[in-house]
Amino acid sequence: MAASAAASLTGASASDLLRSSTSGFSGVPLRTLGRARLALKTRDFAVSCKLRKVKKHEYPWPDNPDPNVKGGVLSHLSPFKPLKEKPKPVTLEFEKPLLDLQKKIIDVRKMANETGLDFSDQILLLESKYQQALKDLYTHLTPIQRVNIARHPNRPTFLDHIFNITEKFVELHGDREGYDDPAIVTGIGTIDGRRYMFIGHQKGRNTKENIQRNFGMPTPHGYRKALRLMEYADHHGFPIVTFIDTPGAYADLKSEELGQGEAIAHNLRSMFGLKVPVLSIVIGEGGSGGALAIACANKLLMLENAVFYVASPEACAAILWKSAKAAPKAAEKLKITATELCKLEIADGVIPEPLGGAHADSAWTSQQIKNAINESMDELSKLSTEELLKHRHDKFRKIGGFQEGIPIDPKRKFSMKKKDIPIPKKISDAEIEAEIQKLKQQILEAKGSSPEPPKHDLGDMIKKLKREVDHEYFEAVKAMGLTDRFSKLREEVTKANSRNQSIDPSLKDKIEKLEAEFDQGLPAAPNYDKLQKKLGMLKELSEVKHLSETNEEAVRLKQKMQTVLDDVLNSPRIKEKYETLKGEIESIGASSPSDLDDAEIEAEIQKLKQQILEAKGSSPEPPKHDLADMIKKLKREVDHEYFEAVKAMGLADRFSKLREEVTKANSRNQSIDPSLKDKIEKLEAEFDQGLPAAPNYDKLQKKLGMLKELSEVKHLSETNEEVVRLKQEMQTVLDDVLNSPRIKEKYETLKGEIESIGASSPSDLDDELKKKIIEFREEVGLQVANDLKTAGIDLTPLRAKPRENSDESSLSEYESKVEELKKDIEKEIEYSVNSSDIKSKIEALNLEVAKAADTPDVDSKNRIAALVQQIKQSLVETLDSSSLKDKYENLVSKVSSENGSLKKADPTGESPNNDDLKVEVATNHTFS
Repeated sequence: MAASAAASLTGASASDLLRSSTSGFSGVPLRTLGRARLALKTRDFAVSCKLRKVKKHEYPWPDNPDPNVKGGVLSHLSPFKPLKEKPKPVTLEFEKPLLDLQKKIIDVRKMANETGLDFSDQILLLESKYQQALKDLYTHLTPIQRVNIARHPNRPTFLDHIFNITEKFVELHGDREGYDDPAIVTGIGTIDGRRYMFIGHQKGRNTKENIQRNFGMPTPHGYRKALRLMEYADHHGFPIVTFIDTPGAYADLKSEELGQGEAIAHNLRSMFGLKVPVLSIVIGEGGSGGALAIACANKLLMLENAVFYVASPEACAAILWKSAKAAPKAAEKLKITATELCKLEIADGVIPEPLGGAHADSAWTSQQIKNAINESMDELSKLSTEELLKHRHDKFRKIGGFQEGIPIDPKRKFSMKKKDIPIPKKISDAEIEAEIQKLKQQILEAKGSSPEPPKHDLGDMIKKLKREVDHEYFEAVKAMGLTDRFSKLREEVTKANSRNQSIDPSLKDKIEKLEAEFDQGLPAAPNYDKLQKKLGMLKELSEVKHLSETNEEAVRLKQKMQTVLDDVLNSPRIKEKYETLKGEIESIGASSPSDLDDAEIEAEIQKLKQQILEAKGSSPEPPKHDLADMIKKLKREVDHEYFEAVKAMGLADRFSKLREEVTKANSRNQSIDPSLKDKIEKLEAEFDQGLPAAPNYDKLQKKLGMLKELSEVKHLSETNEEVVRLKQEMQTVLDDVLNSPRIKEKYETLKGEIESIGASSPSDLDDELKKKIIEFREEVGLQVANDLKTAGIDLTPLRAKPRENSDESSLSEYESKVEELKKDIEKEIEYSVNSSDIKSKIEALNLEVAKAADTPDVDSKNRIAALVQQIKQSLVETLDSSSLKDKYENLVSKVSSENGSLKKADPTGESPNNDDLKVEVATNHTFS
């Protein structure tokens, strides 16, 4: 039997043996076989096997996935999870001075907790000092300090920002050639509903992740993966956003064998052909071609403390200065910060960071990145495909642009090597003078032969003269022994400007002192005369050039305006209006523009008069017409006629000079000089005397008459409108008073009493009822007067009419004496006005009013008011000092003595009292 079993095993395979039911192995589990050695011994065959334990694969999908997780349920597939432990704080070398303040704040808080005392003021003071120190430190960072911040271990990575700014994000893997580089992460995400393709360098957040991500240094597989996803986005029309944060491409032997350079070059070429918007953001450090391979974008933005360089500062220092310790100097010379790259137009914008760097508040930094993406994509999405490609092409073509054959800026010469400074050819003074004389001759000849300004190449001559003037200044500085001081000061200013710092006050003082010393010693320089001569020639040529350019611009504008005018005049609508106007002019037989204007004005005035007459006939109220415009027109016409008369009389120059003298005196707030007043009076008298002989005198008188007539009409219209308005207001007040409950109640009571006694006339009323009616009338009158006063309407006291009784002779005598006193007052006022003092004040007032015209300013109003007050005061003083005061007092006493008899004769008290007399005497005498 054993022999038969051995025979059956001979020539059979191991799998057949394991499956055999007769071999004794049927039903034996493989797990059991793995724990024990299996041996089959025959004469010529043996089988043995062992199962090895392997590490369990860490699958990222959790047992109970949350479907509402931020980023969607597929985000569970991402191996990028929040860190279980908070990263340790890292203090950079230049931040160490802040540690002392932090330690003090911690100690004070600990003391407050232990003792229970209130140290809130001390803590607030220390915190404010800390914040101020932090602000001062981070607003004056050097380039090498920004490099250190960009390399900070706790700085937010690409995926940190992605999960902060996207609503959904799905990572895509592989280059479809069998590799997936973890140093470059790609995926599709959405921001505010927009779908984007995100590509970026990914560094680690700790040592383990850094090793896994190869410290953010991609291999060729990473760049090929990035290119594959770019082409995918281009095919489906997704905008592309790339995040740059790498020291550079991985430069090991294997990467070079797999074609690192070819992969980068392929990306550079392909990105310029993408037909979708591409935006690149430098969030950390962007090193060399490894960063540029995903940065050929329409726009390049940088975080405030990010850097973008061809070679790291340490590598540059090792090459140029043979020591990595020169890295700070190299970082300054390389111009690798965001602000410097924006000046060089390599970067297109700077995204702000919080104080302390992006790691101080990563969520706020991510929000700023999100805002920048939205703004940039809004701008780029408006461009067509051709415009996008041209925009990307032009952005990189203008980098490093230069021009040959142009002179070097003198401000940059001092920082160049001597062999690079172009040495200008020395021109003798005689040659310069000869060229300038030749140029002047050409300009004079061109002026005589052509009305247009001649075109000469003044630019070259002005440049030559500027170089000569600079040379003379340099020679003067050398002769005064100030060369070294100027050089040192220039270096200090250049250093301050390179750091974007404001110039220090001490440096400003040095500059001002050196400038003052130079200006003081310049006249003693040996070449001072030559310098002044060349400066004069330079000024003269500059004025000629400016005049030439101004004339050319004037000719060009004149031609352009003529072209536009011709186009307008040749339009059908304008031609039709022109023919209509031409017919109207011929119909009125106008021979000159002045006739045309007069005819037009007369026609408008006749039309206005007709409207006023029609309105008066149809309505009792005054008509409202736009008289103001017509009066303004007439005033302008009258002013024009006066001006023409002055010209015809040859007084224009004298009027202009006199006006300038008056304006000058008014500008200084001075009273007009008596000699100037005499000049004004003489010129005014001469003008009045010669005016009737002016050729346009009749037209002037005619227009003055029309102006006077229209002004009276306007005044009458305004007066009627005011009367109607006051009448309406008074009627409204009266209605309100009569409709008040108290007055209504009294009225109904009186009405009932009158009806109860059956009175049909005032004589039927008894004395008591008459008294009630009089009291009711007085109450209503008093209420109406109070309401009118509240409404701003003052009632003027009126003199009562004299009663026709036996005292009529006394009243007539009183009236005659009042009239006599009025005449005496008028004569005294006229005499006072003609006196030298008041007359000069009135003339000054007339001048101020004429100067102010229709739009007086505040100063003019104040001067006019002051002159009016002075005139009033002078008149009052004159009247008080005259004999009129005695006449007035006698008249008042006489009226008072007769008042008693008048009251006896007239119990109603309607005789004139002292107040009535004052009103009567002062009527129509206003000194304003």
